[in-house]
Amino acid sequence: MPAPTPSHPRPRQLSPIAALLAAGLLVSACGTEDPGDTPRAASVIDEERCEANSAAGTITYITGYHYQASVTQLEVIAADGLDLFDALCLDVEIQPGNGDVMGNAQLVSAGTAHFTPTSNEAEVLQANERDHEVIGIATYGHVPISSLLTGTGIEDLTELEGQTLGHQSMIPAPLEAMLVSAGVDVDSIEQVEAGYDPSILPRDQVQALTGFRSNEPHQLDAMDEDYTEWLPEDFGVVGSFGVMATNPEWAEEHPTVVEDFLRAIAKAFEHCTENGEECVQYAADLDEAGFDTEHNLKVWNTERELVGASTPDDQPNGYIDLGMTEQEGQTLLDNGALDNLPDLEPLFEPRYLEAVHVATEVVWPVEE
Repeated sequence: MPAPTPSHPRPRQLSPIAALLAAGLLVSACGTEDPGDTPRAASVIDEERCEANSAAGTITYITGYHYQASVTQLEVIAADGLDLFDALCLDVEIQPGNGDVMGNAQLVSAGTAHFTPTSNEAEVLQANERDHEVIGIATYGHVPISSLLTGTGIEDLTELEGQTLGHQSMIPAPLEAMLVSAGVDVDSIEQVEAGYDPSILPRDQVQALTGFRSNEPHQLDAMDEDYTEWLPEDFGVVGSFGVMATNPEWAEEHPTVVEDFLRAIAKAFEHCTENGEECVQYAADLDEAGFDTEHNLKVWNTERELVGASTPDDQPNGYIDLGMTEQEGQTLLDNGALDNLPDLEPLFEPRYLEAVHVATEVVWPVEE
């Protein structure tokens, strides 16, 4: 996979929310500055923590797919736009991914990047199976986000045998488990990499198409096309979405960076829940190609609602439940994607998320 396209720096102004946060500082920006230094947003953490975060240097976050307003993407973009990273002395560079989850995981494993989302927890297992050493540090959705779209003429999934199924890079584990659960001979289906244009389904170029329930269904609805959406949970398949991953060795070396990265995006998630249009505009500002603001707002609202609906009242957004992870991993065993289920504890580390929450509330430093 080629190296990600360098991001384009833009002039920074302290946003209104950051200005309000800065009014309750613990300290001003860490260290001393010469009069000629470029001013930065004031820090809300103590000088020692600020210096530790700054010492990590540039922190590279690679999106899963361009600047789409998905959970684990939009709140990172918004945290940057709201100056929340600056307030925590984090120098975050956002680079757009192209949908290659395993390629992104490889970059994080190699230390070329530091954070990237995966579509689900199963992909963390699959990445490590390929010797890409990454760990999940937050799981925001506890229901499969993947769905399978077919024409309305398909009344049973076994009718897909001998047909063509399009996917983005591989069949998501929950969908493959759904097909197996439905009694489908998966090997009899021709699988092709189909990109991200769902119009190939009504044009009958493929007879089934993998997608995300927050994305392709909205696009087909806008085209006024008929389709059937098949959901894994209707076949007893558990799953997840919106997993933030990092390099375990790097995280051990920079624990405050990992904590404060999660702190910033948790604060941004809260803000974007009430201010979706503003946050989607931050993503639009980064995208140099065409950006469908209306569609991306639908993506964000669908996914944040799924996060809320699948998160227990006594847990923070992003909590990790290894019992559910084990069930999801079992789907990989059942469909042959894994030979053995690995020890899950080394692959998922909840302590960074737990460190920045009290019960369900994110802790944001303010002056007492």
